[in-house]
Amino acid sequence: NIAAINKAVAALEKGMAGSFVQTSAAQVLRNLATSSQDMVDADRQSLVAFLSQGSGYAPSSGEVTGILKQLGEEMSKNLAEIESSEASAIKSFEEMVAAKKKEIESLSATVETKTQQIGEIGVEIVQMKEDLSDTQAALLEDKKYLADLDASCKTKTAEWEERSKTR
Repeated sequence: NIAAINKAVAALEKGMAGSFVQTSAAQVLRNLATSSQDMVDADRQSLVAFLSQGSGYAPSSGEVTGILKQLGEEMSKNLAEIESSEASAIKSFEEMVAAKKKEIESLSATVETKTQQIGEIGVEIVQMKEDLSDTQAALLEDKKYLADLDASCKTKTAEWEERSKTR
């Protein structure tokens, strides 16, 4: 659309108004003028009247050229703003992606560390359970040995008492 406006302005400034109205650029410009919401109605009517007249119409002033130049400048300005906004949005997006990648790397490392800790704790628990069962088995054997010692001591004490009585 900006290119069509620039072509129209160049053609009008060269004085080829009649031949310009018959080009496809004029048709594009006519469609643009009727669909544009940025134009003042008086400017739109003046531009459409010019584009609809044909080769016999010769404006007495540069009104149509001025309207087209203004429209082209507004469109160029809007395009520049949109491109700047888009570039800013792309930069923000790329920065966010980089930050999220770093966050993912950090969290992945944390997950790996936690997984390793869970594995090590699991191994320690199994070892402690084995130690507990070994300790419980040793305790049972020690209690059995103590009971045997108690019985042996009682027997020896009884024998000693009996020997002491016999003497």
